[in-house]
Amino acid sequence: MADNANLARRMHEAFNERNFDEIAEATAPDATLTIVGPGDTFEGVEGSRAYNTMWVDGFPDGNVTVDRVIESGDYVVVEFTGHGTHTGTLATSMGEIPATGRSVTLQFCDVIEFKNGKLQSQKTYFDTGSMMAQLGLTAEQTASQHQ
Repeated sequence: MADNANLARRMHEAFNERNFDEIAEATAPDATLTIVGPGDTFEGVEGSRAYNTMWVDGFPDGNVTVDRVIESGDYVVVEFTGHGTHTGTLATSMGEIPATGRSVTLQFCDVIEFKNGKLQSQKTYFDTGSMMAQLGLTAEQTASQHQ
């Protein structure tokens, strides 16, 4: 059986391959996936599919690069960079964001708990303000503008 770090890395690679069946198979039926910040929660195997589909619907060319994987027992932390062009509708708990045509690069961090070789919980952290600014949906301000 693969160790948790390799399983977490493989799940991120499967996202790039759009192999959502493989990701779903590695997800426990009672798993919880949470986007920390807005608090969006996805439950179980179908929630895993919905979570991944949500990103691909909004960013059809989206891909991730795993930057670092840290394992401690049942927990794995994956730092990764996401890239994509917003050419589709991104569905969020706060409403749908129509395509802007803009490219984004975001830093993400997943904290994943595995039980019995399956993803049991995943908390995804990223800067939603940076995403909105890159999409042109908020005023972009820098510290130098305030001096």
